[in-house]
Amino acid sequence: MSKDPFGKAVLDFQSNNEPKNIITHSSLAGEDEIPVDYLFRNYKEMPSIEQKALDLSKGKILDVGCGAGSHALYLQNKGKNVTAIDISEGAVEVCKLRGIENASVENIWDYSGEKFDTILILMNGTGICGKLNKLDAFLKHLKSLLKPNGQILIDSSDIIYMFEDENGEYWIDASQGYYGEVVFSMEYKDQKSDEFNWLYVDFNTFQNCANYNGFLCELIEEGEHYDYLARLTVLED
Repeated sequence: MSKDPFGKAVLDFQSNNEPKNIITHSSLAGEDEIPVDYLFRNYKEMPSIEQKALDLSKGKILDVGCGAGSHALYLQNKGKNVTAIDISEGAVEVCKLRGIENASVENIWDYSGEKFDTILILMNGTGICGKLNKLDAFLKHLKSLLKPNGQILIDSSDIIYMFEDENGEYWIDASQGYYGEVVFSMEYKDQKSDEFNWLYVDFNTFQNCANYNGFLCELIEEGEHYDYLARLTVLED
């Protein structure tokens, strides 16, 4: 459990071991908190974007970055064939304790061998990509994991609003790279993670990259906080 504050937090909640909120530190917004109980929400408590993604999930499903397993558990309880993966050992242990039958510690960048009808990547799924210049390789890799007629359901947010001043103008330093690239770390009780890159990407940029890599990219739904759900399907040659 070394440097796995997220995993420790969800394990504490699962075992009722005096859970506390997860503290996040970011290059954009400073310090913030994630209530641990939110990671255990049921379908009715989920944002409409997540509900829509779950409703559209079909066939053999891969839940990437499954966290405490709320999405995978819902799908499994609906009789779906779902595989849940996460880089957090603690999170995967929680998934198993909650009854998820197929959960394992895996990094999506290294994952191979199986192919899926649906790849589900939620809670700002593009974040896993880290940097905009890695989005091309990320989409190519996901494409290699799709069955014929498969789909990728992924969400993100356009955080341009965080750079808007009172006059409606945007102040962005282009020399610092794409504005949606953020550096995070997590802290929980006595553990703090290493820093990691996290990508928020506006829909137009995401769609352009998806099209370049042979996908049809559809805007399925927009949320209340500048977020959106996209569906990617492979275009026929």
